[in-house]
Amino acid sequence: MNDKLLHTPEGVRDIYNHECERKLKIQSKLHHVMELHGFRDIQTPTFEFFEIFNQERGTVPEKDMYKFVDREGNTLVLRPDMTPSIARCAAKYYKEEELPIRLCYMGSIFINNNSYQGKLKESTQLGAELINDPSVNADAEMLALTIECLLETGLKEFQVEIGEAGFFYGLTKEAGFTEKEEAQLRNLIEEKNMFGVEELLSEKEISAELKKAFLTLTELFGSPECLFEAKSLTKNERALKAIERLEEVYEILTLYGLEKYITFDLGMLSQYNYYTGIIFRAYTYGTGDIIASGGRYDNLVEQFGKTAPAIGIAILADQLMMALMRQKIAIETRTDNTLILYRKEWRETAIRLANRFRSQDMNIELISYENEHPLEEYMEYCKRNSIGGILFFDKENLVEVMNCQTGERNTASLSELLV
Repeated sequence: MNDKLLHTPEGVRDIYNHECERKLKIQSKLHHVMELHGFRDIQTPTFEFFEIFNQERGTVPEKDMYKFVDREGNTLVLRPDMTPSIARCAAKYYKEEELPIRLCYMGSIFINNNSYQGKLKESTQLGAELINDPSVNADAEMLALTIECLLETGLKEFQVEIGEAGFFYGLTKEAGFTEKEEAQLRNLIEEKNMFGVEELLSEKEISAELKKAFLTLTELFGSPECLFEAKSLTKNERALKAIERLEEVYEILTLYGLEKYITFDLGMLSQYNYYTGIIFRAYTYGTGDIIASGGRYDNLVEQFGKTAPAIGIAILADQLMMALMRQKIAIETRTDNTLILYRKEWRETAIRLANRFRSQDMNIELISYENEHPLEEYMEYCKRNSIGGILFFDKENLVEVMNCQTGERNTASLSELLV
């Protein structure tokens, strides 16, 4: 039983020591880039009413949520998705605001994946939501923000694939698909199951041109040239407007100087069916999953009582960390802690010196020296814990100064340290 208590449940894990420090540093870098774009922090509850994330919102399936009941009988869920929570907040706290709202966040999401998928059930997400801006400029800025965030972490080789939900929905509306058929077709295309797509289309009386457009969707990926091919497949007004918007987004991204990170994939759709326009995902090598995603959701905030177009991004910190580690991209950790090691008779002096150094914004650890642990053992302890040096109070008014990284040792008087 005691051994069992040392383990975590399947799908969650401890993050500690250098890994935790590196993750926090990456999160700080990402947050800084979002601040540079003018985004302000918001925190939402870890659990909310089930209705915030129910099927009508277009978020994750109910079976993938962690649900429980409070003492009043309300059904609650651990948040599986940040966007509906932010949409709720925007409708509540910014109901009268008509100009752009920029919100950013950091926190855990909880999705009860099947165990065979090998995915974390609790993962850290950092994101930004730009609300009340329907423009193509907002689309381009959020893509630029995603790319700038990834570059800030040290990542160099990655691609952001862009799709457009409006292209797909323009075609399905023209074909007269029911909501159920539309969802089925979206899943088949997302899974690249062209036999399933053909079977579904064979049951519908639609034009040969429209059928060809659906069957070609999964082939429309790559450079901007694929957008010209997409325009040749349809005369549907909504679908054509979606492609024209992507062309303008690409044009704006060239002004940012970030076009080399962009590819297109019109067969890319999302499990989150609240997306109404541009959608995107970022990939790199070293991880089998996406490292960032996002899209435009112009109808979601309205479900909470405020008519407001919006676009958001989400960066998956755990996947990003894995990619950085496997690509051997160094994330510097701190080695600026100093250990003050003292014999019991010099305790008062050690505490006084520690307080003085801490008031100067230095990181100080205090440990009382024990004879059963030789000095070399304390040195090894410091190396394990990235402590840069030791100040050893062993004799009256003399301090031994040790560099734990190089092994160099010197002595200094207490009066010198107190200067």
